[in-house]
Amino acid sequence: MKAQSLLGIVCLGVAVLHAASTPPNALLVLEKEQNTLVIVDPSSLTIVARVPVGDNPHEVAVADDGKTAYISNYGGNTIAVVDLVAQKPLAPIDLGALRQPHGLEYIGGKLYFTAEGSKVVGRYDPAAQKVDWVIGTGQNRTHMVTVSKDLKTVFTSNVSSSTISVIAQGAAQPPPPPGRGRGPFPGGRPGGPPMRGPAQDWIVSNIAVGHGSEGFDLTPDGKELWVANAQDATISIIDVAARKVVATIPSTNAANRLKITLDGKYAFVSDMEGKELLVVDAATRKEYKRIALPDTSEGLMMAPGGRIAYTTLNTRDAVAAIDLATMKLTGEVKTGRGPDGLAWAARK
Repeated sequence: MKAQSLLGIVCLGVAVLHAASTPPNALLVLEKEQNTLVIVDPSSLTIVARVPVGDNPHEVAVADDGKTAYISNYGGNTIAVVDLVAQKPLAPIDLGALRQPHGLEYIGGKLYFTAEGSKVVGRYDPAAQKVDWVIGTGQNRTHMVTVSKDLKTVFTSNVSSSTISVIAQGAAQPPPPPGRGRGPFPGGRPGGPPMRGPAQDWIVSNIAVGHGSEGFDLTPDGKELWVANAQDATISIIDVAARKVVATIPSTNAANRLKITLDGKYAFVSDMEGKELLVVDAATRKEYKRIALPDTSEGLMMAPGGRIAYTTLNTRDAVAAIDLATMKLTGEVKTGRGPDGLAWAARK
């Protein structure tokens, strides 16, 4: 027994020493039921590393340089941080009173997140190592998040309220005139200098969509937001400028995620009950085709370059690759239990 134990330790050590390095372009997959981040080489569809993360991880986002991943730990109040080059966990981000983080997007050097249990959207500054912005939606299950390219508008879905919150940067408010400070103290806080400088205002618009609104995506031009409504089996199309739903079209049952191809031509919708991916023609807003899968699907992602889409296969414990030119399944990689959140890490 001692010899076998020693052999096991030696073999484990060799496995760690000879672990494959993270490729410059890597597919990241979360295994929800194993609390693990999987690093996949997309060229060979092979797993090169597994890194432990926190409790019940759901979504993953990657820093601009492709070297750091952030994972929402839905079971608590932390965001896990992973060094993708060293393939090891770093100190997690403690969100304090903000509970059940879920949706993530890294853009403009900062990490945007939702906290379902607190009904808020927040932003974390990695340079300052602090949450520097939080705003409430007043809605239930504030779930997924995305941000406009100019960083002036934040979008989030509120599953149980069946709404989308559009949080837009408003005009800067001028400072109060001398002797007319905000609050009960003229000119500012007592004993302090007068308040100076403009205050940034944010305007929250909650737009009613279908029941079970969860996955959504912005069109590449930023003019429309497409929302998958799982309980209604519909897609709501929102005119972003007008802040209203302009069309409602059929979808699939149990629609979980919706992603638009990088060229803006098609919207893909995953289905947690059916073994097909729905593809909608964005111009005609009609069903284009259905792609047969070996299992139900959940997580969905469009890879950079616009040639490949990836989706997780729920009970099959795998991730499937789909060729966007042929609209056919081209391969899959077996994962651990409960694959869900997907992201792409392009190292710079």
